[in-house]
Amino acid sequence: MQRTVGFSTGALAFGDFRRALDMLRPHEIPAVELSALRQPELSPLRAAVTELDLSQFRYVAVHAPSNVDADDERQVVSCLLDLAANGWPIVVHPDAIHDFSLWREFGNLLCVENMDKRKPVGRTVDELATVFDELPDASLCFDLGHARQVDATMTEAYLILKTYESRLRQVHISEVNTCSRHDRLSFSSIRAFQLVADLIPESVPLIIEAVIDESEIERELRSVEEALPVSAGVVPA
Repeated sequence: MQRTVGFSTGALAFGDFRRALDMLRPHEIPAVELSALRQPELSPLRAAVTELDLSQFRYVAVHAPSNVDADDERQVVSCLLDLAANGWPIVVHPDAIHDFSLWREFGNLLCVENMDKRKPVGRTVDELATVFDELPDASLCFDLGHARQVDATMTEAYLILKTYESRLRQVHISEVNTCSRHDRLSFSSIRAFQLVADLIPESVPLIIEAVIDESEIERELRSVEEALPVSAGVVPA
């Protein structure tokens, strides 16, 4: 089996999902995450979905806004539910949630992402436990770069993957630097991610969040293949 690898539109073209999709079309890339990382991007994405050509992708996900105003939360959830009706997982940062009851409607299509060191919640296995207590049906979007930034030994990454292996639906991959910017994979991040590669099943889609130019797409795909080789992802019994 070959891993399903794709890109976040927000990483390829800031705030321009159409441009990002155009960048991906010449490549045999089977997955995409449609980014609405900033709240004003969400309504235009929802309005455009019916006219977008997504036929090359066998896996599509949506990234919810990373900051949601409490007064707008119900409207944001309504927009995201329209997108989830396509069967697309909705990736959410736990600190963007104000009213957990609104988000329970997504069931297991809601994909809670582990956070970087800047955030007040969702960084560790224990902090994620408080979120999943509120969202018992939710799945996990595991961000490798966030986990490494929080704990460079990858111990916390190991604990999150082992504890929530039954919830794992998607993986974000990039190098997250000390300023929490998503960069291309370096030799050191590749070696670090290899330490937990066997805990990530080959069936779980990988979404690249590295901010790169169009000319670097194929090179970053090769780096991801090195970090999480197809021979990995089979967890020993």
